[in-house]
Amino acid sequence: MNHVAVLDFGSQYTQLIVRRVRELGYFAKLYRPEDLSRLGEPGAIILSGGPKSTADADAPDIDFATLDNFGVPVLGVCYGMQLLNLKFGGTVEPSDRREYGPAQLIPTEKTGLFANLSERSQIWMSHSDTVKNLSGETKVLAENQHGTPVSLGWGDRFYGIQFHPEVTHSHEGTQVLRNFLHLAKGLTEFRIEDMKRDLLAEIRERVGDKQVVCGVSGGVDSTVLAVLLNEAGINMRAIFVDHGLMRKDEGVEVRKNFERMGVPIETIDASELFFERLEGVAEPEKKREIIGNLFIDVFWEAVGNAELLAQGTLYPDVIESASNEGSKASKIKTHHNRVDRILELQRQGKVLEPLAELFKDEVRELGISLGIQPDIVNRHPFPGPGLAVRCPGVVDRERVRIIQDADDIFIGKLREHGWYDKVWQAYACLIPVKTVGVKGDERSYEWAVGLRAVISEDAMTADWVELPYEILRETSHRILNDVPGVNRVLYDVSTKPPASIEWE
Repeated sequence: MNHVAVLDFGSQYTQLIVRRVRELGYFAKLYRPEDLSRLGEPGAIILSGGPKSTADADAPDIDFATLDNFGVPVLGVCYGMQLLNLKFGGTVEPSDRREYGPAQLIPTEKTGLFANLSERSQIWMSHSDTVKNLSGETKVLAENQHGTPVSLGWGDRFYGIQFHPEVTHSHEGTQVLRNFLHLAKGLTEFRIEDMKRDLLAEIRERVGDKQVVCGVSGGVDSTVLAVLLNEAGINMRAIFVDHGLMRKDEGVEVRKNFERMGVPIETIDASELFFERLEGVAEPEKKREIIGNLFIDVFWEAVGNAELLAQGTLYPDVIESASNEGSKASKIKTHHNRVDRILELQRQGKVLEPLAELFKDEVRELGISLGIQPDIVNRHPFPGPGLAVRCPGVVDRERVRIIQDADDIFIGKLREHGWYDKVWQAYACLIPVKTVGVKGDERSYEWAVGLRAVISEDAMTADWVELPYEILRETSHRILNDVPGVNRVLYDVSTKPPASIEWE
């Protein structure tokens, strides 16, 4: 398969490279640099950026002879370019200026990588080292406004760029990637219909006559997974565990939606058990661990000796939990589908994750191709641990009730004003601080509620949404008047990074 192999040197943006390549119509997949033997027959290779300096004792390296033997175009991004410069006999040294943020791209020639680009365009840089001595066969393809090389070429197959073309801050970065991919021959096209066909075939082959247990929550990922498994015609039990941490009246809505889709589900009300186990627990990772392990315990108790467990793991889940997979990327948080119990099941070969190479928007496309109605497949993302991650500190029924009521009002206002589909994700959370207020001429000492609305492409980065004041004013008024226990409403204007989308 002539796909695009992206080698991950640890950049926080690596998964965006994969995403951009797919958006350009070609299949891309992420690999570790030491896994060159697993690439098969790639049509092009991209070396990502990374947090290390090439001078570090533990700096990641690559077997250049093996890389060269693939005989395909190679693009080094940031760290990847510096590594290529070393391999071709150049040097890399600390820069006299830390370059982070916007810069100017000035191509020496508007051909090859820089065909159809402007004379100058903004790029996004993030590095403290720079290429210095260049070998005789190295050609400078572009510079920045300081005259520093930001793109190098070696022959007709190896290229390097000292900026991130995958981020939107590089205004013509997508065109640079497109030009690079045009240098490759016979790349495998990425179409969701082809992906669906391949996934169905893989599921049937992997499962055979075994029984698969699929947990459903009503969220996009698990819903698409359940419908996909149902479409595959395998022996599947879809189980909805109501842990009491869902949005307001969501249990009823989930059952109605699956009835519409023709997928039978079983419901287990385990809310009392979850609240009991979470009592007094405030540490975020501990809460996730309790919820994740208990979720699986409830499953196994319900189904007995299940042979396979299906998980709605997506590509961003894999990236953020990459330390469990041996990646160079840093661990952000433990997802509910990456706790120790799941890892043990994976070692036993009992976990099925058909969506693990897809981004959220691709899962939605897959859902539409499976015939799922847009109002179901376009729902905002919802975390596996539920409202527990929107309730910093301890979790109890009263705090969850406040979040449910406030969230219901907020989402309702977004729908009423036509903003629900303009926002990637929105929710209300409980801020674990009580503040002084006045209600009915009396002093009150009640909770603060936070509202968050973000735009994102894949949950790896996000920006807050500048909602109209009218929506915020109406939402705040309703919450303060209709949700007992709240006397203050705040709007979260944090980006990711440094904040995460969820509060825990």
